[in-house]
Amino acid sequence: MSRFLAFPDPAEPVRLAVLLVNLGTPDAPETAAVRRYLAEFLADPRIVELPRWLWRLILHGFILRTRPARSARAYRKVWTPEGSPLQVETRGLAAALQGRLDPSARSIRVRHAMRYGTPSIADTLAELGAQGMQRLLIVPLFPQFSATTTASVMDATGRCFRRWRRPPEWRTVSDYHQQPEHIEALARQVERHWQARGRAQRLLLSFHGIPQRYVENGDPYRDQCEATATRLRERLGLDENGLQVAYQSRVGRDPWLQPYTDRQFAELPGSGITSLDVMCPGFAVDCLETREEIAIEGRRQFLEAGGEEFRYIDCLNSNDDQVTALETLVRRQCQGWPELDRAVAAVAQPPMPA
Repeated sequence: MSRFLAFPDPAEPVRLAVLLVNLGTPDAPETAAVRRYLAEFLADPRIVELPRWLWRLILHGFILRTRPARSARAYRKVWTPEGSPLQVETRGLAAALQGRLDPSARSIRVRHAMRYGTPSIADTLAELGAQGMQRLLIVPLFPQFSATTTASVMDATGRCFRRWRRPPEWRTVSDYHQQPEHIEALARQVERHWQARGRAQRLLLSFHGIPQRYVENGDPYRDQCEATATRLRERLGLDENGLQVAYQSRVGRDPWLQPYTDRQFAELPGSGITSLDVMCPGFAVDCLETREEIAIEGRRQFLEAGGEEFRYIDCLNSNDDQVTALETLVRRQCQGWPELDRAVAAVAQPPMPA
């Protein structure tokens, strides 16, 4: 038996695939499912840069014994009948992008996968390989590059193709943090919120944090978060008092990127900011970190500190502006590949009726 995986060429192959990759989610809001998910997630050396022997002792001796039950309770607060918000919204985004690029899915097939959990990158790529994929664009759904996210997706994709006899020609989107269409989508989301619910004294942009030492060692994540904030501030016509940046979800004792979001929720009312709009532009779709950590727990922290109005602005999810931004990104990244031209021609010239 060969050590390399090969696929027979189907009669009607789909040559170009676009794979949207998000971080991941447990399969259920239960302790056992969360433990499986966290074991895979936290074992990734891109996530925790400690000596492996030391981290394994901490992970299996303490974290996986205590954190899954706590996280499962948080997931239950935001779980939907269709599944976790991240799974539901990522799946919807892939379907919407499929409709834009090639509704028939004859020339281009759009799929979604998770870096950790299901559907996995390896399983989804094997499915696409069986369908005749020869070209692939990987789109990590992280607007700002970090070694903890986008680079980990690159690692997983490369490991997968090491087992293939004939890997496809493939490209990866590194980041899209300053893409004009993406900034416009964020701005329009804020403006719709202001029109519907009014405008708070301050707009707080909460990005997911990473350890400060990762940035000191060369990770460009903080600079790209700040660049996104600057572009959005300019587009909305706000000054530095009108739009503020903070970083959420820190764990452990090491310093993470600052200012910390939860401390801002506790401190802003004391400085006279009693109404607050909060947006999480580092997340393409809503998930546990936005729906529970910010929209539920963040609201509680802000109001208990003396705040009066806390309004969470949804992520872009599968709204038309985000789909337009991703469509533009995909078309730009796939220049020179013929499948996009074929898909456009098929839409412009539908087959004659029989």
